[in-house]
Amino acid sequence: MIAAPYLLYLGNVNDEVGIKTSRGLAVFRPDECVGEFRHDGCELTLGLPRMGFAEAVAAGARTLVLGIANAGGKLGAELVADAQTAIEAGLDVASGLHHRLRDEPALVEAAARHGRQLHDVRDPRPDISVGNGKPRAGRRLLTVGTDCSVGKMYATLCLEKGMRARGMKADFRATGQTGILIAGGGVPLDAVIADFISGAIEQLSPARDADGWDLIEGQGSLFHPSFAGVSTGLLHGAQPDAILLCHDPVRPHMRGLPHYAMPGLEETLEANLRVARLTNPGVRAVGIALNTSKLSSAEAHRMCGETSDALGLPCVDPFSMGVDPIIDWINQCFEPSSRAAMPSL
Repeated sequence: MIAAPYLLYLGNVNDEVGIKTSRGLAVFRPDECVGEFRHDGCELTLGLPRMGFAEAVAAGARTLVLGIANAGGKLGAELVADAQTAIEAGLDVASGLHHRLRDEPALVEAAARHGRQLHDVRDPRPDISVGNGKPRAGRRLLTVGTDCSVGKMYATLCLEKGMRARGMKADFRATGQTGILIAGGGVPLDAVIADFISGAIEQLSPARDADGWDLIEGQGSLFHPSFAGVSTGLLHGAQPDAILLCHDPVRPHMRGLPHYAMPGLEETLEANLRVARLTNPGVRAVGIALNTSKLSSAEAHRMCGETSDALGLPCVDPFSMGVDPIIDWINQCFEPSSRAAMPSL
């Protein structure tokens, strides 16, 4: 178990997407975050008190969370040095990067010497089986995206909160390092060997005999050349009854690929439904989730309304507008008396 409270690491990152893990914890687990650590070169903030390592320990922090993301998930020299200093100040260290803490001898030695713990969140469990595609009981919703980092985790967590507020049974199933830190468990899907991706999701969301929904956090995009393989395996393993499409309407191109344009919403829905039908022929779309954080309120509501009219599905920003229209649509879609009358999109 990763000991809370946390000190969230921003380092020298100035890319907002690059601090998404720290931001996710600050938003969804604020009571467990005592402060943020950032160098003078970092112009970003989570709105938490800025603290040094010793100061954070004095304030009750127990773990430094290296809540940043970079290309390849690497631990650089600066990050290793900061982690070592944090250990010496009395903090455990948790990381969701691909580069493991345990592979850095200086950190292993410092942790042993000071009695601290190193937590590599991106370690999949060793007993994952190859997926079999067999139908299994229960309802599942998967968030999918036009691109990486467009709000799939936020939408899934907001949907869980909204469903539970209405007395529905719903469980968030984390598939990335941020979600795992928030939920306390899950599968780091992009660290799973390709042959086992669908099996890992079958294991994460097994047969569900009770009423309610497994809400599975999506990863990547079928339209991103770097990560479409993960997205495909996730669609097959999830066997989703419902998909919720997430999109950033102001993004100019695919993340990290200026030579690839963003796909359209309708073609993205059609592609995801087509792939998902391999393991669940009855899958249907239940809504669009727009990340409108960079738009004015009036522009955000106008865009959601236009998108809903164009696609015939509810469209909201789950974080700023709530998810009630999507939940209403889900309930209507999956009432036995009304399913035949619902559109197939």
